[in-house]
Amino acid sequence: MTAHAWLLLVVYLVVLLILAKPLGMYIAHVMEGNASIFLPFGSKTESLLYQLCGIKPDVEMSWLRYALAILLFNALGALTVYALQRLQLWLPLNPQAMANVSPDSSFNTALSFATNTDWQGYAGESTMSYLTQMSGLTVQNFFSAATGIVVVIALIRGFARHTAKSIGNAWVDLTRITMYVLLPISLVYAVFLVGQGTIQNFDAYKNVTTLDIAHYDVPKLDASGQPVKDAQGNTVMEPATTQTETLPMGPVASQEAIKMLGTNGGGFFNANSAHPYENPTPLTNFVQMLSIFLIPAALCLSFGRMVGDMRQGWVILITMTVLFLVMAFLAIHFEQQANPLFAHLGVDMGAGNMEGKEVRFGIADSGLFATITTLASCGAVNAMHDSFMPMGGFVPLWDMMLGEVVFGGVGSGLYGMLVFAVMAVFIAGLMIGRTPEYLGKKIESFEMKMVSIAILVTPLIVLVGTATAVMSADGVAGIANPGAHGFSEILYAFTSAANNNGSAFAGLSANTPFYNVLLGIAVWFGRFGVIVPVLALAGSLAAKKRIAPGAGTMPTHGPLFAVLLIGTVVLVGALNYVPALALGPVVEHLMLFSGH
Repeated sequence: MTAHAWLLLVVYLVVLLILAKPLGMYIAHVMEGNASIFLPFGSKTESLLYQLCGIKPDVEMSWLRYALAILLFNALGALTVYALQRLQLWLPLNPQAMANVSPDSSFNTALSFATNTDWQGYAGESTMSYLTQMSGLTVQNFFSAATGIVVVIALIRGFARHTAKSIGNAWVDLTRITMYVLLPISLVYAVFLVGQGTIQNFDAYKNVTTLDIAHYDVPKLDASGQPVKDAQGNTVMEPATTQTETLPMGPVASQEAIKMLGTNGGGFFNANSAHPYENPTPLTNFVQMLSIFLIPAALCLSFGRMVGDMRQGWVILITMTVLFLVMAFLAIHFEQQANPLFAHLGVDMGAGNMEGKEVRFGIADSGLFATITTLASCGAVNAMHDSFMPMGGFVPLWDMMLGEVVFGGVGSGLYGMLVFAVMAVFIAGLMIGRTPEYLGKKIESFEMKMVSIAILVTPLIVLVGTATAVMSADGVAGIANPGAHGFSEILYAFTSAANNNGSAFAGLSANTPFYNVLLGIAVWFGRFGVIVPVLALAGSLAAKKRIAPGAGTMPTHGPLFAVLLIGTVVLVGALNYVPALALGPVVEHLMLFSGH
């Protein structure tokens, strides 16, 4: 790696770790009911909301009631987003008169934004009205992020409590995390983005005259307005020119802030964080990368604070950091290698593979952004992952296949890592012939059943979905690049959907009824197929007595446990996906460097 890449990585980690602790302590205080100490005016608003909604904040829920509340809350959110898309032509704040979105695309987008996935099969600037972007997508960016955080808080309570029948009140938790954490930080973040040049307005799109004349080809039309075909059946093209360009407008900064902070990733524009209106400067690029990991890193220390042992939080954070450093190094390294076929032609590729990357950011910033966004369940991109080298594309793909537990999404990353921690102590218990324990709780058959479901449901969705697509005519029809890379595009799409990431290889034409429906199902079950067993695990742990550590208890706050946890995460990721990876990026890499 270059000196710039090393410096960027070091500065990023230093700033992240400096900010993580105070935010982690603040989140712990908020979720323990002490938010009014920091924001006194919020308690009155909170009480008013509970009265209006008929919520009894002092009445806690069993894990099953908590899970049903979460499912109901997100289902209502998905229905709202679906309705806004289907009716947007007749609703206000639509200066470009955007048409109603098709049923299949509306279905996919509604489920995607309700599950923190934000998969986008459409171009936002030509599809969604301002009202849909704000009241639908941006609102769900807040609520889906809040959902992930409250689920991990419920799991932490399961570890912290003993002989308890409840794990909290879902409505209170959702209200507090939104009011006291997500909204205040997003407000400050949005103001910063506006100051850097991110747009925030309700203007109609602007037609401007360009300095240069643009030359391009368009289909030749017959008298009836249909494309003319040649003897081989190909569309006949003819040259055209223009000196005007349409500049999209809209309330971008307000959506961009929670898009990054909540690890949502859905862009206002199709180019996402490569668009200068969303990500205008190198400083905003750095802050966007920082904000993706900020809450996931802070939650590790909230975990340590709430279970009464900060060492537990630090060992999880260090484990995540080690895995992140390895994946970041690999991504940047592979992208700084030139395409060998160009070298054979005598073409100097300079610093490496710049295809699909913003010149403003370069290889190091693009490779680091790709690693961060796919280790987190974010999906925002500042470069085209489809244009990465085969092994450069392997890294973000495998990042997601690890379960996005290395920092991961807000809340979802930590509860995923804690599930792996339970599995790690179970494996250690088998090795030494003792009943496994974690944080004073015995891990027994029910807990391991829930852990197994939470770990295996996502690979099952990914592999079955990919197999269905490659065996279907409708699935294969969307492939733009045949061969190993085309398979990688489908594998990436289902990996991204089931892991609630939302990024794409992009060569796949996925805005079709087939992919919209299938990927919509994948994002929903990929999200709640994990959340429900995690909440069941929380309820089971909360009901158990806490056992004092004995001579045979494995310490879970030292380097030995960190190594065991890293091995568990990597091994499970490898066992689940290696055959599929071998058919995609691995074979493509071997073919490329063998001269094919």
